[in-house]
Amino acid sequence: MNVPFSDNLDAEGNFLSPQALKTKYLTLFDQQNPKEVIVHCGSGVTACHTLLAIDYAGLEVPKLYVGSWSEWSRNERPIATGD
Repeated sequence: MNVPFSDNLDAEGNFLSPQALKTKYLTLFDQQNPKEVIVHCGSGVTACHTLLAIDYAGLEVPKLYVGSWSEWSRNERPIATGD
């Protein structure tokens, strides 16, 4: 699921209220245990922003895949390019 970090912010660039973030992430997690959730992004930077928002909401912080897309995409494995 894709959750842009900017969705954690109000019009002034501040975090939404803890209650608004809590409601948002509880809905997104949909009964999923945060211990089973892994957050990542392109390089690991904006994923940390999301983890901070989740913590600010008072929820258990999921795991971070530090390497994110940058690490995963350079794994030297064959890549499917068609059927």
